[in-house]
Formats: sequence, C-alpha cells, structure tokens
Amino acid sequence: MTVATDPDTRQQRGVLTAVVLTALNLRTAVTGFSVLLGTAGDALRFGQLVAGAIGTIVTACFAVAAFAAPALVRRLGLERTAALALTATTVGIVLRALAWSPAALLGASVLLFAGVGASNVVLIPIVKTHFPTRVRTLSTVYMVLLQVGQLVAPLVALALATVAGWRTASGVWALFTAVAAVLWIRAARDRAARDRAPGAPAGPRPAGRGVHQRTPLALGLIGLMAMTTLHVYTLITWLPTMYTDAGVGETSAAFLLSWFAGLGLVAAFVVPPLAGRLANPYPVVVVCAALMAVGYLGMLTAPQTGALAWATAFGLGVSTFPLCLTLIGLRTADPAAASALSGLVQGIGYGIGCIGPLALGALDQATGSWRSTYLVLAATLVITLAAGWWACRPPSVPARRG
Repeated sequence: MTVATDPDTRQQRGVLTAVVLTALNLRTAVTGFSVLLGTAGDALRFGQLVAGAIGTIVTACFAVAAFAAPALVRRLGLERTAALALTATTVGIVLRALAWSPAALLGASVLLFAGVGASNVVLIPIVKTHFPTRVRTLSTVYMVLLQVGQLVAPLVALALATVAGWRTASGVWALFTAVAAVLWIRAARDRAARDRAPGAPAGPRPAGRGVHQRTPLALGLIGLMAMTTLHVYTLITWLPTMYTDAGVGETSAAFLLSWFAGLGLVAAFVVPPLAGRLANPYPVVVVCAALMAVGYLGMLTAPQTGALAWATAFGLGVSTFPLCLTLIGLRTADPAAASALSGLVQGIGYGIGCIGPLALGALDQATGSWRSTYLVLAATLVITLAAGWWACRPPSVPARRG
C-alpha cells in the first residue's frame, strides 16, 4: 500500500513505523495493568479506593494532556511533541513497575498517562500532515492497532505475571514505547533539517486556534466523547471485578476484558469507512446506545450466566469512540484545525469521563453492589444519544477530506 507521496521514502517509513508503535501502545499500559490490580494491591497494600484512583488518573491525565498538547505543538511542532510524549510514557511505565508504595505507583501513573494523553491528540494531525491523501485508511489502521494493543495486553500481562511477577508484566510495554520515542526523535530531527533547508517555511506549523467550543459540532463531539470515555474507562477499570464479584473466575474475567477490548477491532474496521461514506452517521450512535443498554440490563439480571453476551454488547457498544476520532479528522480542513479540535474534544471529554472509575467504584463500595453503578451508566445513554445527534450532523460547509 502506498502511504505517502513524499520523495524521502525512508523518512516517511520511519514516521509510519512510529505511528504504528504509538497506536499499538496507546492502551497497553491501561488494560495490561487492570488485570494486575489485585496482585499489585496485595504487594503494595492498597484497595479499591487506590484502584479507582488509578482509573481516574488515566482519563484525568488524558484530559489535561489534551489541553496542553496543542500549545506544545505550537511551540515544538508535531514530531517533537510526539517524541516528548513517548519519552514520558516510557519513563512512567518503568517507574510504575518499580513502584515501592501506592503513592509512587500513582505518581508514575500520572507521568505515564500524561504522555499517552498527548499522543492521543497528536496522532490525528500527524496522520493528516504526513499522509494527507490517506487519512481514512490510516485512521482505520491507527484505530485497529489501538484495539489490538488493548486486546492483547491483558492476556500477555496475566500470563507474564504468573511466570515473572506483576512488575515485569506491567513494565514490558516500555520496550515498545522506547523504540517509538527514538523514532519520533529521529522524525523531529528530520523535520528540523527540512525546515532549515532553503525555501522552507520558517518556524513550526501552527496548531489551529480557530475551533470554537460552542459550535454544535464541537459540543456534540465533546458530549459524545465524554459519555464514551465514562463508559469505556469505568468498564476497563472495573469489568474484571464486576465479573469476579458475580462469581466468574479470575482467568475468565481477564478473558472477558480482552474480549470486550478486542471487539473494538470490529469497530475500528467498520466505523471509520462507514462514517466517511454516510452523510450523517447518527444511526451508529443509536445502535451503540442500544447495545450498552442491553449490556447493563444483562449485568443487572444475569451477570454470570450471560457474561459473554454482556461483554460482547459492551465491546460493540463503545464503537462511538472511533466514531468521534474519525469525525474529528473528517470535519476539519487541515492539520491545524484537527489538532485544535482534537485537543478540545479529548480534553473536555476525558475530563468529564474521568469521574467514572473513581466515583462509580466508590458507589459500589458504599452500596455493596454494582446495581447502582449499572443504573447510573444506563441513564447517561440519554446524553449519548443527544450529543451524538449534534456530533453527526453533516456540516453546512463540507470540510476538505483526505
């Protein structure tokens, strides 16, 4: 597949490899640690409150980094920002694996997920910058790889922990993010050399500031991302515990988490091209909300006997996540606008969504049951439907599409 028209094929291949490794590891440090929470908690002596805080740190860091990333891009450029993000991710993974206390674990998690959060934002405009004629194709590749990493991580982590311990199992991902960091450093060096060449435009390309947060598109995407994040990270953090509390074995619960994550592959293959073909992809939102409702109803009534069915409903129901990312790329005219809208949507969306893991874990601890959590999450699907309506409406002036 031809992915670029840049005459410097080596540089383009380096950028593509960096994109691949970055996308593959956007969620490995999340789902790969969820299945280790019990073992790490026993070793470091922490309980559900700290476990819920870790889940909240993930989305809170994603939110803060999403707001900070466009400013970093304006100052450093896309490639240098990506290099900084992957370096922070690598150091954070190593420090988390070496953590000697719950406080050290939480501190390492902040650094780790700040790096991942910045990567979340810059990958979309990087694809739009380096591969402008392949935005849809590489958006699909990017989301598929994200889902592959999210799927494989729990299974690898659980298997590795049994033979090498939880620290090795949680730290192994640093090997891959370190390689990605090196590739981004090289890409940043290549960009600087091109910018210094005769006839090159001066200074880094600006990250657009013209996306207004009160436009219907921005508000709809923010709401849709917020509700999707609330559901995704509550489930990623607590789904294994929800199942084990219902009587499902630990290994089966880890498999169900991987199954939930792996079904994102279906969405990654189907949703981006579908969103590109449909003038208004709102039916995708309706189907997703219905599937989530089925999942929560099932967890309320038959969590153990229908465990696989409910995990399937959840895994397909969160397909609004790739829809949001795809619409950011399709509804913006250039990398500057894509960077600004991506930071805005992910910043506010993750900021709202971060209340889920901690608040709903605390609700379970207070009530002694997950029933209230399922009811609260089901109720938020009304917001999902309303926000999706505005996010999916065709633009009055069509954006230029890659």
